[in-house]
Amino acid sequence: MSLDNYAIIESTLREGEQFINADFNREQKIRIAQALDEFGVEYLELTSPLASPGSAEDLRAITRLGLDARILTHVRCHREDVQVALDTGVDGIDVVIGTSSQLRHFSHGKSIDQIIELASDVLPWLRGQVPDMELRFSTEDSFRSEEAELLRVYLAVDRLGVVNRLGIADTVGIASPGQVSRLVGTLRRLTTADIEFHGHNDSGCAIANAFAALEAGATHIDTSVLGIGERNGITSLGGLIARMYTHDRAVTQGKYRLDRLRTLELMVAELVGVDIPFNNFITGYSAFTHKAGIHAKAILNAPETYEALDPQDFGLTRYISIAHRLTGWNAVKSRAGQLGLSLSNDQIKALTQHIKALADDKRLTLSDVDNLLRVWANGHEISDCGLVLSGVEGLRMADLALPTPNPQSAIGIPQ
Repeated sequence: MSLDNYAIIESTLREGEQFINADFNREQKIRIAQALDEFGVEYLELTSPLASPGSAEDLRAITRLGLDARILTHVRCHREDVQVALDTGVDGIDVVIGTSSQLRHFSHGKSIDQIIELASDVLPWLRGQVPDMELRFSTEDSFRSEEAELLRVYLAVDRLGVVNRLGIADTVGIASPGQVSRLVGTLRRLTTADIEFHGHNDSGCAIANAFAALEAGATHIDTSVLGIGERNGITSLGGLIARMYTHDRAVTQGKYRLDRLRTLELMVAELVGVDIPFNNFITGYSAFTHKAGIHAKAILNAPETYEALDPQDFGLTRYISIAHRLTGWNAVKSRAGQLGLSLSNDQIKALTQHIKALADDKRLTLSDVDNLLRVWANGHEISDCGLVLSGVEGLRMADLALPTPNPQSAIGIPQ
């Protein structure tokens, strides 16, 4: 099944280079390629060597690195483009041509019959040049193409018997999971080649569409780190990993070095001048942070109660935020234990109510709560702490009294 036997075509160095802030030099491209290879992606897709002289040299440099990932490049369906790509030493070539009425009219100007004629010329010629090269043919803007015309193209190409994969592209991000499933399923029934899905995220469906493609029989998914790419980008690598991990944890752990994901994303984020979003899949600031008291109790007893992903598998740590009005006494008790303080359950419950009352009027920090715990452990109950406000912090569950993300300063409570 594709859900257990799929490959990632990582396109940060092709699609990702189309992101508005991306301007990778050769050294940076090599760093990204090596990091993705260490993570374990099966393919790296790079910008066409026809884009610029530097792009061609970058491609040659990365093909010479001896990475485990297979190196691909993406070119138009023209013999001249293909020949230039062949000369770079890549492992595979991704050939593409637009099939929607918009692209046929405003881009290359060819009819469906002319597209089929062109593909029937270029693809067998390419296969004749390099019999063992991996070859993909993709339509562009597949989901705005007329289905009958689209299938005519795919069936004609499949009958040539020369391509390893057929590509489907949601180029403007309009497809739904149901549409993706139907098209992939149709191609799976009617053709013999593997199927690759490339999905943009303009309407927020890229990850769901990628998973739907795999469920329907696709074998390859295009991703980029943090989902960067043209406009709102494509399926994010981390998002796909999160989705596949929740489907089959063991398979995902066996395929990829999950503990490398955060370092990889931090590197790319820095190179393109963006922050990792607070709600980013797996690596976002709040991805494993728990706040509500009822959640905290369950997390303390069994983390899987409210976590579909185990942060430890990604080299990360969960947090319980306790300095707020929603806190619960179980979380406060756990923090007291981390600090080595001895308080009875009645004391903890009373202190929790005190924290809630304070938080109704003032913004608290973890340091504020720690100081309260120490004061109460020494037998002093305080009704007015005179706290200076600062940012809310979380409680690190795995470490004893270690600083939490984005530590804030706080004024100590009077003794």
